[in-house]
Amino acid sequence: MNLPKYASTGQKIGYYSFMTYCGLVFFFLIAPIFVVLPLSFSSSSFFEFTKEFMKFEPEAYSLKWYKQMFGICGEDVTTVCTNKWMLGVRNSFIIGIASTFLATALGTVAALGLSRPHMPYKALIMAILISPMIVPLIITAAGMFFFYSQLGLTHTFTGLILAHTALGTPFVVITVTATLTGFDTNLIRASQSLGADIFRTFFKVIMPLILPGVISGALFAFITSFDEVVVVLFIGSIEQITIPKQMWAGLRQETSPVILCMATCLVFLSIALLTTVELLRRRSERLRGIKLQN
Repeated sequence: MNLPKYASTGQKIGYYSFMTYCGLVFFFLIAPIFVVLPLSFSSSSFFEFTKEFMKFEPEAYSLKWYKQMFGICGEDVTTVCTNKWMLGVRNSFIIGIASTFLATALGTVAALGLSRPHMPYKALIMAILISPMIVPLIITAAGMFFFYSQLGLTHTFTGLILAHTALGTPFVVITVTATLTGFDTNLIRASQSLGADIFRTFFKVIMPLILPGVISGALFAFITSFDEVVVVLFIGSIEQITIPKQMWAGLRQETSPVILCMATCLVFLSIALLTTVELLRRRSERLRGIKLQN
């Protein structure tokens, strides 16, 4: 958005002041990345910028913390030792992918139902579905612990997957509902008038048009599961170590620079996922005929 040529002096001052403020806030949010990223390549065992590191001396830089993160013992890269970090990565992907699949399926079906104009109690159902985003996570985790303990789902992967599914479903509901805002329901009637059943109509007509919103919601659900630690602390055990739980435990028990390496990898993973979400959003707008304004 650019100011028109006829903007007054006060409008220009307000505009550029607001842009400067936004730039400072953005810098404040991303500034820690510029500290974490270089320190992950430091050979020091502490979180510090040594004199040798600041002078860019080669011996001050090392990949040993990344090797330790990947479970490589010593200089022999073929020797792999047991590593809680890689166990956390594996568990995070297993739980994240499974919960994302369930959250995407449930959230898409719920959004399709809520998009119908004559859906009864629409506002109440929507409030219930998005409540995991509103209720403080510590309360949600405590409630899940007491509820799952009655069902024997604590300290199990099934319990964590179901818990993360509940946390990720609201994101799918919101993104798919937003995508369905410009959906033409006449396409459904046209498909059914040509003899297509409900499943063929869904996969051939509805799904291709809302697919960007579905994938965006799935990515948000995956990020939510991948970054969640409170619920894991309540209902997970030592066998259900995830990356956030291992980072939290590492900060409490030790101050190893391996945490910085994992944080750097998570930053790049988040950037890749958010870039994908933005590309899908633009594709969705093009499909709906909305002209992008740069």
